[in-house]
Amino acid sequence: MNGPGIHLTLAPELRLFAPPSRRVDRVPTATDGASSLGHVVESAGVPLTEVGRLLVDGQEVTVAHVPQAGESVEVFGVDRPQQVTGAPLRFLLDVHLGTLARRLRLLGVDAAYENEDIGDPALATRSAAEQRVLLSRDRGLLRRREIFAGAYVYSDNPDEQLRDVLGRFAPQLAPWTRCTACNGPLREADKDSVGDRLEHGTQRSYDVFAQCTDCERVYWRGAHHSRLERIVLDALAEFGDGATV
Repeated sequence: MNGPGIHLTLAPELRLFAPPSRRVDRVPTATDGASSLGHVVESAGVPLTEVGRLLVDGQEVTVAHVPQAGESVEVFGVDRPQQVTGAPLRFLLDVHLGTLARRLRLLGVDAAYENEDIGDPALATRSAAEQRVLLSRDRGLLRRREIFAGAYVYSDNPDEQLRDVLGRFAPQLAPWTRCTACNGPLREADKDSVGDRLEHGTQRSYDVFAQCTDCERVYWRGAHHSRLERIVLDALAEFGDGATV
């Protein structure tokens, strides 16, 4: 770009997207004189899904603003929690976020997940068609114009990912109500109705069961329950807002 030069300042939480040389205040930035500020910000490495207010010489503008020579641009992160619609939030996670998807489902959050790499266009199309917030660590995917809404997942640690998403979006929690395998709703099930799906030892040792109404998978409080219960209790303690186990 050889057009008007501007000074670009990214909010501290956005600087991880930029090259190290651009992680300071008032970085001289060349433009082409025609592209929007949104394009300039994306060219600096920041997905627009993570961008909140834009100030030009102290005045708020939109991403459609075309920068002029000498302008000082400040880019802020999106306000949290992000309210996308008045309806309960629904998420779509890419192939790299399977553990996060299962933990969100454990907490009763509607979290669709692609366990195969179906490609960026298909993910973006599904996000738009089902009005789901697309969660990803792929910056290029989040730049696609088709997506309904999206957010970058900052950490690669599942514990931190879960706290990040719950803190930023504040979804309603309803633990133990979704299938962690397929995202379908769970219903109570008696032992007789699911007995043909259980091993003999499980039938003998447990009496309380739930079953997915979609994939028919059966759940009970087995060996891993204490670990899952700890995830639920920790989430409720920090983000539950009145929800109970």
